[in-house]
Amino acid sequence: MTDSTEYTQTLQLSSQGLPARPLLALTIVWHPDAARIGEQFVGDTGQLELNRYAPLFYRPGQAGLPLGHGTISRDPVRIVREGDAVVLHLPATRMPIELNGRAATGQVRLDAAEIAHGQVLTLGRAVVLCLHWMTCLPKDNPVPGLVGVGAAAIGLRDQIRMVAPTDIPVLLLGETGTGKEIAARAIHALGQRAQSRLVAVNMAALNESLAAAELFGAVRGAYTGAQERKGLFAEADGATLFLDEIGNAPASVQPMLLRVLEGGDYRPLGASQDRRTSARLIAATDQDLDTAAFNQALLRRLEGFAIQLPPLRARREDIGVLIVHLLRAHGAQPVLPVELVVEIACHDWPGNIRQLGHTLRRAALLVQHGGAPQLEQMVRLTPAPAGSAARLVPAVEAVAPAEPAAPRRKPSALDDADVLDAMAGNDWNIQAAARALGISRPTMYKLLDAHRAIRWAERIPAAEIGAALAACGGDVARCAALLKTPTESLRREVWRLRDAAGQKREPTSISGSGR
Repeated sequence: MTDSTEYTQTLQLSSQGLPARPLLALTIVWHPDAARIGEQFVGDTGQLELNRYAPLFYRPGQAGLPLGHGTISRDPVRIVREGDAVVLHLPATRMPIELNGRAATGQVRLDAAEIAHGQVLTLGRAVVLCLHWMTCLPKDNPVPGLVGVGAAAIGLRDQIRMVAPTDIPVLLLGETGTGKEIAARAIHALGQRAQSRLVAVNMAALNESLAAAELFGAVRGAYTGAQERKGLFAEADGATLFLDEIGNAPASVQPMLLRVLEGGDYRPLGASQDRRTSARLIAATDQDLDTAAFNQALLRRLEGFAIQLPPLRARREDIGVLIVHLLRAHGAQPVLPVELVVEIACHDWPGNIRQLGHTLRRAALLVQHGGAPQLEQMVRLTPAPAGSAARLVPAVEAVAPAEPAAPRRKPSALDDADVLDAMAGNDWNIQAAARALGISRPTMYKLLDAHRAIRWAERIPAAEIGAALAACGGDVARCAALLKTPTESLRREVWRLRDAAGQKREPTSISGSGR
């Protein structure tokens, strides 16, 4: 196998442990050849040229291939790393280039937080890439049901493979839909008890008055109408017991759970003697048990080995392999419009992988019947939970703090005044304004394009921008409000104008509050 120089240099880091700084990675999210999805270039070079023929994209242990598709220009996209920032130099070619679903030209500067958030780069309306950091090298460490090529997925699988052969209690932490039950089943399948059954119970579904009997069993006559019952700890003796939604465990059984965790002893309701169980315990929750009304001594016992499952928005590079995996799991082929894949990759998925799976099933059904699925229509059927923010990736904007999502609204119900008020009320930040209006980011772009009073910075004369910057003391945020233009659009245009004029950049004077 012949490796590229960049990839060989990256692989040499493996003998030195983790890289001293995050590696810059490009992951194929979508490609006309579905077998290419998930391949990666990972390197620590200061500059990379991306075109049809370079660099080579790899899977661990396999030969590398360039993107190769005919719609991709020979003229390269130059990706330059400047400290913790990355600058994209986009060629002036006929090849359409999009960044997070919006046409991009010229030069785009991305800071470390934006790269960490994952930037979706579409080339020639055919190949979709994710630009992101890697804090480890690519690795083939398979775990049943848990797919992904990014550092978060690799780290999750490493932890599962580490703890599975032991009998240590495991606490799985993560938002709803992140795959906690799949992780629990993987731990069981890779452990010493794999030939025994996994006994699972949803603690939120237990009736408080009968929870102790469900878990620990009861003897005949223990309470009115009680019959002899075995209990889940007895069923899981020699096997694995999975307590899902442990944060909802009735307060009355939490001390009982603590006792069985400490020594394996429990007493069925109405029994005169203790019994023992050798059940291996795995628990899961989407709650913060440190602040909840939860028995803290029990929590300390449960978290013998705690695993935090990352939300889908933190592993955007895995979207492509997840789409393929989820569609094939439901008997569908990975055939989706590229535009839809880009929208999927840019969405933050408050319901995580579960919500993505449901959405993909609807999309596959629509495609099968000749429809043109649109994400905005499909995700409206699965609203975000209260208090979560369903938002799209900022094109070149830093990540804003999550806020409660506004109720979904139809674009036709919004007028120019609504859009102007939302932009002005959110520091001229597109993502925050879209969230406030309850619409998607692509829809917000369409409304901005059609707005009579709002202009994109690249359409504003340079002299007008210069005068406004001078009036605002170089503060881009104030200048954006004065010019009625999105902050990030103005920031990019200021960089471009200063580069064209050969002026030295002064980041502190133009950073403003661009978010």
